[in-house]
Amino acid sequence: MSVPRFIAQGLLRRPLTEPAPLADDEEVRRLAARLDGAARRRLGRSLAIREVDAGSCNGCELEVHALNNAFYDLERFGLRFVASPRHADVLLVTGPVSLNMREALERTWMAMPAPKWVVGVGGCALDGGLFAGGYACAGGVGAVLSVDLHIPGCPPTPTALLGGLIALIETNTAGNVRSTGTGRVKADPTSAITPLGAAAPSSSTAPEAHAPAADAHDHLVQTPPSGRV
Repeated sequence: MSVPRFIAQGLLRRPLTEPAPLADDEEVRRLAARLDGAARRRLGRSLAIREVDAGSCNGCELEVHALNNAFYDLERFGLRFVASPRHADVLLVTGPVSLNMREALERTWMAMPAPKWVVGVGGCALDGGLFAGGYACAGGVGAVLSVDLHIPGCPPTPTALLGGLIALIETNTAGNVRSTGTGRVKADPTSAITPLGAAAPSSSTAPEAHAPAADAHDHLVQTPPSGRV
């Protein structure tokens, strides 16, 4: 094939891309507005999220980042991701926790002001997924921090992420669980981090329970850590 013909075909042929997803703007608008309202009732302002990739394959990151793209555009509802944990209400963690990221994850959590919550995103954040038992893997997020909510999926969709955050905030707004911000970092004999407050021994064995059956959040795993009121 000649170069001019190849260039002409490239200019005239339609791009080989997947069709855009069907717009479900009303559903996204409803979820985001409900989340913002719940956050304002609980915190008096909109929700600030700090996302940490603790060692994932980046599949969950693509879905998390999609919340900020032009299709979902979370910031139009006042919800935002922040660069500093000192400005965050929710620590959103993806992937299994690699040994190299354990200390960074602990430091991020301890830098966040109370009230604060930990949300694990994806199957790997629950139990390590494919990486469980590996020489560089500490396990799921629950092996390092006490997790308030787990959003399953490989990866979960942006609307599932919104639904999970709604379940978290509405549960805490109802007064069922409230984060104290202390005793949440789990002990690690090899870590240089000294946890703030006394560690909660029973948090590592806390049974998993489902979020309240209201709406469609039954698939979200709610894990209330011990030592909270």
